[in-house]
Amino acid sequence: MIKVFIIGSLILFVAILLMGIPVFFTKKREFPSLHIGDSKPLQKKGIHCATSQDMEMRRRESPIEKMLKSENI
Repeated sequence: MIKVFIIGSLILFVAILLMGIPVFFTKKREFPSLHIGDSKPLQKKGIHCATSQDMEMRRRESPIEKMLKSENI
């Protein structure tokens, strides 16, 4: 039983160590961002995260609201 625990702990330690290699051996010393909005190729295409796109759409005025405003003037 104790052998299984030690072997499992060793495998877990090695896995965590291997995941940290990019952090340990790069100049930034941080994990790369996985957010869609931080990806430069996606930014060039105009793609943002869903939350940002939702906020942008809510800020825009609907065609119905524009029509109602123009009728009141």
